[in-house]
Amino acid sequence: MQTLTSPGPTTRILSTREPSAIEQTGLDLSFISDLALKAIYYQNAITAQALSDLLCLPYFNVVERALAQLKRDEMIEVTGSQGFGELAYQFQTTPKGSARAQELVERNSYVGPAPVPLQAFKEMVERQSIRTTRVTPSQVRRATADLIFDDAVLDAIGQAVNTGRSMFLFGESGNGKTALAERVAQMLGGHVLIPHAILVDGHIIKMLDLQHHEPIPAANGRTDYDRRWVLCKRPTVMVGGELTLASLDLVYDPVSKVYEAPLQMKAINGMFLIDDFGRQQIRPADLLNRWIVPLEKSVDFLTLHTGKKIEIPFDELIVFSTNLQPKDLVDEAFLRRIQNKVRIGNPTVNQFREIFRRQCEELGVPFDQQGLVYLLREYYVKPKRPLRSCHPRDILRTLVGIARYLDQPPTLSQELIDRACNTYFVDF
Repeated sequence: MQTLTSPGPTTRILSTREPSAIEQTGLDLSFISDLALKAIYYQNAITAQALSDLLCLPYFNVVERALAQLKRDEMIEVTGSQGFGELAYQFQTTPKGSARAQELVERNSYVGPAPVPLQAFKEMVERQSIRTTRVTPSQVRRATADLIFDDAVLDAIGQAVNTGRSMFLFGESGNGKTALAERVAQMLGGHVLIPHAILVDGHIIKMLDLQHHEPIPAANGRTDYDRRWVLCKRPTVMVGGELTLASLDLVYDPVSKVYEAPLQMKAINGMFLIDDFGRQQIRPADLLNRWIVPLEKSVDFLTLHTGKKIEIPFDELIVFSTNLQPKDLVDEAFLRRIQNKVRIGNPTVNQFREIFRRQCEELGVPFDQQGLVYLLREYYVKPKRPLRSCHPRDILRTLVGIARYLDQPPTLSQELIDRACNTYFVDF
């Protein structure tokens, strides 16, 4: 069996070998023939090699048999050759084949990599489950080396990741909850196989999404494994206030008659971050009602446009991030289902100083202890303003912009600090 291995916290077998016969694809000969016919029809003329590459299926014993079937049925014909051998033969549809292709397009217009059966997808998800991923304290520290947090917070994050289930990050706005959640994706590490598409009861669900999936080019250059799967970094899907209940179900295109996988399905074997939880267009209770079964049973149920429900594995780390109080969003029963609750508090003075120093270094502003003391005294101690982790970055960026406007080097002078703070802070 030819395999790929995944570097990262856990090394494991990730691939299936290239199918050497129709039966090993999990698809019927008629399905592959129909898909090939649509591809030839759309391309007008295509070689056997190009068709094999388009369908991500081997030519010999698979695409070869589909083409033979189409030729016997007088759906296609050989119109020339682009070189030597069978793979160079060029095919076009006959009038009979064009009519048949138009009928098939009416059913669905999908042309591309052949889908994998739903059962094969479920088995692959199980093999590369997020729940077998382990992170260590040293890996957590490496992933968060550019952030300033208490060790207790970092340990709580690491422990939560190792459960492979759900996490609730809460605390005041601007203290790094989103940045910390993004580092969780780095902690997970490793690679997973994502199918281009999935076949469910004759319906096609497009799965691979380059907005959320990052392929590994070197590995995907290989041809000794099933090319219907793409080796990618563990996925990270992040959503905010735009999240709706509709985006958590299959998206059906009535024109192409093809489905798009919902967001949580694209996050399988990875992380799904719901940022600014409680700010969505839907009520938190409605959203969490949608998650009851997935959080409890590790399965999700999606609905086809025919009304039929299909069962999909729910194997991902769900992270809720909010600056609202959890008790104001959900009741105790829901909080129980979110196993890990981590409060991200305000930074201490020493932490604020280190964040400020690092930001000075990053933005090219000479660090000056007296300038920082002035900032803390005038804009935090006197007005009794709480410290926030985002303030050093924001204030210094504003200060740099002001210095550029005044055509002078950025420094932590009282004048520049006053100008920056007077435009940044708003006291009602």
